[in-house]
Amino acid sequence: MKALGLLTLLCLSCNLTLFANENNSSLEKFISSYKQLQFTYDYEKNDAQSSKLRDSWIAPLQLNYSYVRSNPFDVKQISQSASIRINQPIFQSGGIYYGIKFANASRIYTDYSIDVAKRKMIKDTIALLMQIKQTELKEQKQKLQIKNAQINLQQKKEEYFSGELDSGFLDDAIIQKNSAVLALYNIQTAKEKLISSFRVLSDLDYEKVTTPHLTLLKNEEFIKHNVVLQMQKAQMQKNRYYKNVTIAKYLPKVSITAGYTWKLTTNQAFQVGANIISNSNELDYYEYGVSVSIPLDINTFRDIESAKVDYLKAKVMQKDKQREMNSLYEQVIHNIKNFDKKIALSNENMTLYRKLFDDTKKLFEAGYKTEYDMQRLANSLQIQNIDTKIYEIDKQLELLNLYEMYVNAGE
Repeated sequence: MKALGLLTLLCLSCNLTLFANENNSSLEKFISSYKQLQFTYDYEKNDAQSSKLRDSWIAPLQLNYSYVRSNPFDVKQISQSASIRINQPIFQSGGIYYGIKFANASRIYTDYSIDVAKRKMIKDTIALLMQIKQTELKEQKQKLQIKNAQINLQQKKEEYFSGELDSGFLDDAIIQKNSAVLALYNIQTAKEKLISSFRVLSDLDYEKVTTPHLTLLKNEEFIKHNVVLQMQKAQMQKNRYYKNVTIAKYLPKVSITAGYTWKLTTNQAFQVGANIISNSNELDYYEYGVSVSIPLDINTFRDIESAKVDYLKAKVMQKDKQREMNSLYEQVIHNIKNFDKKIALSNENMTLYRKLFDDTKKLFEAGYKTEYDMQRLANSLQIQNIDTKIYEIDKQLELLNLYEMYVNAGE
């Protein structure tokens, strides 16, 4: 009964730890501050590059200045000039409009790409934490199995020395015990590897942090807030605007040109017959005009066709990705149902072992069963209870495959 009391206390503590609800806190806290900062810089760089692309249609203002000293005919001469010029497209057959749209779509697409990479890292980090917790449960389970193996070995020893068994049964019991111990060592090694990988991705102490409790999403919610599908949609829009930009590139373009020039020459020397004459002069003037251009390129239609194909492919990829997400959701649901079956089986076994333990206790008090029998049944009961906790974490790991791509502003 003491063993059962300890078992009940263990179950309650495991439940409180495992199913602590953290839905109101951000999952981003699980990755390290350095990792979060890297993603912040990725977003900032994308904003800067998108702004540069958006304003690329604005022509640069050309500023020039020169200063030259010379001494023709042994006369010191200084020439200065300055100019300002611009050649600005004002009409590109829709190219300017679609260029801005393409830049904005590119920013959105790249932001989603960063989101996908970030969610992948968050998922990997939380998965490692869950696997560590799961491995700790497996370690507890294996220690109980070692205790049962030791009980079995002790019984075989007693039966062997009393002449009831031959050495072969004793040898098998020793092998079973050693196999159980080796399995524990393997579990502990796997746990250390998981801890090492977790520390690379997170600043949190795995012993103190609680794993988030994930609830099952509806398929409609999973599809609606799926960051991968949103990224695919953004790619389709990006390719659509790029197709229009490509078409406009080969259509008429109208630009305005304007400029202002200033020149100053001091002691400008030139020879008139046998005489050297020098003077100074200053000149300034402006100019402006309009230019129209139409590029004629042998690869025009190939370039446009290539852009159209990219757009059509992106549309197909979006539909294909949505079908893939629906398939993933169905697979996760199927796997969770299987784990629920395993949990139900463990619960049935717990009921059976609890009944066996109660009956064995009565037989022990009557002198028909040994303390070994009671202890082994108590250990088996705890093993079944631990199995249910392991399967619950398996369910959480399955749900994590959905939450990796689920981004809701209210998360």
